[in-house]
Amino acid sequence: MMTPDPQASRLDAAIASVLALRPRTEAAGSWALAELYGTEPEASWGPPEVLAHLEEMLPFWLGEVERILDGPGDDPVPFGRVASDVVRIGIIGRDRTLPLRELFARVGAAGARLSARMLELDSPELARVGLHPRLGELTVAQLLDQFVVSHTEEHVVQLREILTARGA
Repeated sequence: MMTPDPQASRLDAAIASVLALRPRTEAAGSWALAELYGTEPEASWGPPEVLAHLEEMLPFWLGEVERILDGPGDDPVPFGRVASDVVRIGIIGRDRTLPLRELFARVGAAGARLSARMLELDSPELARVGLHPRLGELTVAQLLDQFVVSHTEEHVVQLREILTARGA
């Protein structure tokens, strides 16, 4: 039987870790916006870009879960995007200019909303299948693990590394 509890707990822990980095991030002073923040090999994100990505991706993937759950039960529902999605990059470009306090607040709110929804999902919902444009068929549970939980955990590591590199 699939249960969302471990995934929701991991997401909660990752969001708490992001939010715990706020004092270090703010104490490090102002952060210059990355010149390249798309999918270019030389793109380099700082906290504004990482936080802008987190605050846009958490509600995006919640919407994709809902899209799969609301779809017809017979065939996998198309969902998702690839990293080069122009809307994704555009939102990051726009929101990275917000004050850090607002980005942290948005990440906290989006993470709490997604975690709460995850806990509402039952086994049949977690087993529903969607069709990703690059990865093919994935269950809702797999989507949540790969695109939400594990990805958020990766960004916690990324933020810590950025702060350490800056001496913060």
